[in-house]
Amino acid sequence: MKKLSKDAYGEVKGKDYQPYVTDGKTRNNGGPVVLIFGILLAAVFAASTTYSGMKVGLTVAAGIPGSIIGSGIVALFVKSRNILSKNILSGMSTGGESVASGIIFVFPAIILIGGQTNFIEGVIVGVTGVLCSIGITSLVENYLLVQEHGKLVYPEAMAISESLVASDTGGESLKNMGIGFGISGVLTALTSSVFGVVNNVISFVSDGFYKSKLEIEANPMLAGIGFIVGLEVALIMFAGSLLTNFGLIPLIGYFTELADSSATVWDVNNLLVNDMTVNHISASYTKYIGAGMMISGGLIGAVKLIPTIGSSISQTIQGRKSTGADTSASGMGILLTGVVLTFAMGFLISKNIVVTLLVSLVSLILSVLFAIVAGRLTGTIGTSNLPVSGMTIASLVIMTLIFVTMGWTAQADNVMLLLFATFVVVVISVAGGYTQSQKVTFVMGGSSREMRRYFLIAAIVGVVVVVGVINLLAPQIALTGDEAQFAVPQANLMATLTQGIMQGRLPWLMIIVGIVLGIVFFLLDLPVMSLAVGAYLPISTTSIILIGALIRVLVEKTTPDSSLKDARLSNGVSLSSGLIAGGSIIGLIGIVLQVTGVVKVATPAGLFSGNVGAFILLVVMVIAIAVPIFMKKEVTREDTHDD
Repeated sequence: MKKLSKDAYGEVKGKDYQPYVTDGKTRNNGGPVVLIFGILLAAVFAASTTYSGMKVGLTVAAGIPGSIIGSGIVALFVKSRNILSKNILSGMSTGGESVASGIIFVFPAIILIGGQTNFIEGVIVGVTGVLCSIGITSLVENYLLVQEHGKLVYPEAMAISESLVASDTGGESLKNMGIGFGISGVLTALTSSVFGVVNNVISFVSDGFYKSKLEIEANPMLAGIGFIVGLEVALIMFAGSLLTNFGLIPLIGYFTELADSSATVWDVNNLLVNDMTVNHISASYTKYIGAGMMISGGLIGAVKLIPTIGSSISQTIQGRKSTGADTSASGMGILLTGVVLTFAMGFLISKNIVVTLLVSLVSLILSVLFAIVAGRLTGTIGTSNLPVSGMTIASLVIMTLIFVTMGWTAQADNVMLLLFATFVVVVISVAGGYTQSQKVTFVMGGSSREMRRYFLIAAIVGVVVVVGVINLLAPQIALTGDEAQFAVPQANLMATLTQGIMQGRLPWLMIIVGIVLGIVFFLLDLPVMSLAVGAYLPISTTSIILIGALIRVLVEKTTPDSSLKDARLSNGVSLSSGLIAGGSIIGLIGIVLQVTGVVKVATPAGLFSGNVGAFILLVVMVIAIAVPIFMKKEVTREDTHDD
């Protein structure tokens, strides 16, 4: 059985590398069947990422699960069973997911500021961002992927490549994804996401002397995310929630008891300060401290990127000059189309020639800078860790200051600003996914031009699906307080930041406290953004993510054999990918059924109500996740990848 050579990791220069498939560039690896299934995968991962990303602010790269599902599809429906066809399906999965990972950071903010999202405008903005992103990165991909081969490792691209090679041996990973999808789908359907048969939130709230809250949501999708991200990230996020719910809220709650009987909350005029509950304190005060922490983390990340921006652009320009790399005609055509559409998009949004020329030009400049940076950073840390938030915040601050300077501060101007910011974030997120997919194509031996075509189609499909899902979920996104179903932390931050600066209505004290906390965490060498997101998210979300990570720790600690441990963890990741997909898709279908009146949510009764019902569901969920992983008793050839 073949396996990837050491040269794939950089033992030789890129131009001398012999790919896994030596004749892959000279043949057509796509076709109607691959295209149809690729579009379906792009749509599924786009919808799943949109739902889960708005729920918790975290997204999971689709390259590996896409390669696993793609392998099963090719084995069943493509006669040649071509491994490069599997690669195309993996790339198309990434295309749909990368679009969602960008749009959800900004576009829902339009709803949060009281505006209305327009499907046509959203699609035009997203498609234009996709074209510009692929066009920009195609100009430098030869340098980043070939000339920098071995210097830029592209870790997730190599993991996808290994997954594709391993797929030649069997379909155990696909089976585990199916099990995960089934577990998550059934359990999600039982909760208020669909039928409401079982309560799924364990809740302990104290509104007395020590105001605090501890909640755990029995959610298989979030547990799957926890298993994938691991204990370190999960603990850091949970620490942020502990700081908010057992530090900041009790502290603020203590002083609210001392407030004058006539003092009202700054943003709720009919609510007395000394009548505030835990949820009121969270909505009106600690929420903004968390936002300040995210601003701090984003700006710190942006400042740290300044050397990378300079070196990325400098090395890319020098590399292209020294190697004489050819510019792909298709890539240049895509870029020119994107540039023209950017100005057309600007005029469609603003109906003002000054806004069109100024803001479109600034957006393009920021897009070029950050697309190159995203492509290069992906080569170092992968798309899952790409600091999209930091780059987006930096771009948004620059554009917001331009709007304020020009006197464009009405709500309509704020909506316009967020649409331009959506364009920039799509460019950034797609650049990471595209370069990663092209690196896999280079390693496996496929045609970069063919991958570019299929990735472009998948990304456009992703735009349509993501914008459609956000429009569909708009009423739920607009809900606040206890009724809120989606945390949308990044979009909330963008809305708070732009609206506060443009209208001069921000609780600056809370924001500044959050910024200072972020600086303190940075000086302590802690990951500011992860802590900030944890402080912002409900503790019910971070606690179940931690439980998912603890299941992974249980697997690691109770499996002494290293080969078996790796096999079980691999199965766990596959199963977790299915948990995320199942929970997202069934949850999305449930909302559609509820909105259309097809399904009416029941009220849990008896043992299935209250904390008892939620605890039962949590135990069932943990057992259902752990058992399939521990059923792996021995290591097979698929796990070892031996010749």
